[in-house]
Amino acid sequence: MGNPLHIFITGAAGFIGSHMVDRLLSAGHKVVGCDNMSTGQRRFLNEAITNSQFTFHEADLLDLETLTRAMKGTELVVHFAANADVRFGTQHPRKDLDQNTIATWNVLEAMRQQRCKRIVFSSTGSIYGEPEIFPTPETCPFPIQTSLYGASKLAAEGLIQAYCEGFGMQSYIFRFVSILGERYSHGHVFDFYQQLAEHPDRLHVLGDGHQRKSYLYVHDCIDAIVTALDRANDKVNVFNLGTDEYCEVNDSIGWICEYLGVHPKLTYSGGERGWVGDSPFILLDCSRIRALGWKPRLTIREAVLATIKYVSSEAASKAPSVASQPRS
Repeated sequence: MGNPLHIFITGAAGFIGSHMVDRLLSAGHKVVGCDNMSTGQRRFLNEAITNSQFTFHEADLLDLETLTRAMKGTELVVHFAANADVRFGTQHPRKDLDQNTIATWNVLEAMRQQRCKRIVFSSTGSIYGEPEIFPTPETCPFPIQTSLYGASKLAAEGLIQAYCEGFGMQSYIFRFVSILGERYSHGHVFDFYQQLAEHPDRLHVLGDGHQRKSYLYVHDCIDAIVTALDRANDKVNVFNLGTDEYCEVNDSIGWICEYLGVHPKLTYSGGERGWVGDSPFILLDCSRIRALGWKPRLTIREAVLATIKYVSSEAASKAPSVASQPRS
């Protein structure tokens, strides 16, 4: 990324955002973090706050005036803040609109007012809905949207692209698979661990367990973003981020149970989908980002194991349980 930059990160106290904060500070950049702390955790920034190059604002992106002031002097925005609660989107349909789409418009408006020209945006592979092409490329025709989360992210992508055209900005849009790793705080590994900690003898699984999913380790995700910033220079740069493999939910359950040393009886809610908008098969074509020289270091199995190790050790440090330690 060349010379040190003044970088503004939304969702800075979150799972992925806090890792990006650490990476950019270690590279010598000046970083301003912003988070409304609805799901972020201050402890994820414990190292960052000791760095004189880091400033933190507890603020909501829906407050455009405060956001614009905080963004003064910014050369690059990394926009990670979002409502990532895909599963329960239909229970609060306004939330995705506010936190994903309108918040992104506010970020773009603040950038325009502060004359910041570059943005990184965390989109999602969910925008592809249930495609017919696998692996799914960035050029895949968009099918009917199947989740409010995906629809809100797609709308945000459209706003970003229009601002690039209308106001001379440059964007880096990343369509993620689900991200795993340290500081992970919600998702299937967390849900399964909580169940097994409470009752190691049984595990209830949404869907039929044969849903095929792709996952990516958080540090591989950050590496890909930095690689794109260094090597891609189009006005609008769009990249899928994932591995070239997938696993069944049942595979992930097997790895988690093996690590924890438990042998639960599995029950299933049934059907191809665990909830409304749950795609039964996710596998993205990542050849575009790989062409820039990036490749993931961890396999999906290794990423799942790194995540269950983190989740179980976090739980053990607070309240040790029978299922919180691996067994030999």
